[in-house]
Amino acid sequence: MSKILFYAGYYTLYLLSLLPFRVIYFISDGLYYLLYYVIGYRRKVVRTNLKNSFPEKSKIELLRIEKTYFRFMADLLMENVKLLSMSRESINKRFSLVNHGFVQDLLDQKQSILLATSHYGNWEWAAPGISSIFKGKILGVYKPLTNQDVEKVINSIRSQFGVCLVPMKQTMRTIAEQTGTYMAVLVSDQTPTRHEKNYFIDFLNQPTSVFQGLEKIAKLTGNPIIYMHIDRPKRGYYEAHFKMLFDKPQQTADNEITKVYNLELENIIKAKPEFWIWSHKRWKHKPPQNDEK
Repeated sequence: MSKILFYAGYYTLYLLSLLPFRVIYFISDGLYYLLYYVIGYRRKVVRTNLKNSFPEKSKIELLRIEKTYFRFMADLLMENVKLLSMSRESINKRFSLVNHGFVQDLLDQKQSILLATSHYGNWEWAAPGISSIFKGKILGVYKPLTNQDVEKVINSIRSQFGVCLVPMKQTMRTIAEQTGTYMAVLVSDQTPTRHEKNYFIDFLNQPTSVFQGLEKIAKLTGNPIIYMHIDRPKRGYYEAHFKMLFDKPQQTADNEITKVYNLELENIIKAKPEFWIWSHKRWKHKPPQNDEK
């Protein structure tokens, strides 16, 4: 019965995805009202996260960011429904790559790359967006879901233009097995598991447990780290901006890569806070008392 309900829901969403964008965003406007005013989905979590992250902002400013975030979250949900049936042409029109020439140059020179990004903007559009432009093998590292049916659908969307998906726990082994040039895409602002939450930094005015996988992989491979910032210049359109963080990561100090990555993300969030995922319980892990790093 559960599979029947799942596939009934999937085909309903697929039919929705066939609607034009103007209708998709009309539905999103209604979804925003439902999430924010009727259900109040994680509104307390968002409000607390924003208040702790921006103590210098007034209540009016925080409320504006909060409401803008929920509007964006509704758009994000509907945009990812739309992704079920988007063509390569539509992706290329709405997800553009800025200053990406140096990235392709490195790949053309047989230099593998670690492409770091975050849960900012529409990161789900990034996989089909970059794979339809960049030439070469792209490895997309992802965190598996508990529901395998949902994971199967999401992964089929992410890989539709050629991205090779790699479960997070298999990243090191998969990279070690590569014999040619590749680009590994890592969304590195994940919350570490309870067993991995041993390194804290100051992030958005709070002690924050941070993921160190990017640094470990970079130190192991020596591959350059490039940050991909996904900006949203207007509704329905995204731009990927690329920045070299480290061209020789093996020459960095311990934890330097982790700190620089998170500082880059922090600056992006401060500039446009509404496009990060505030409804996530990002600060559920606390540092050991008197042992904050």
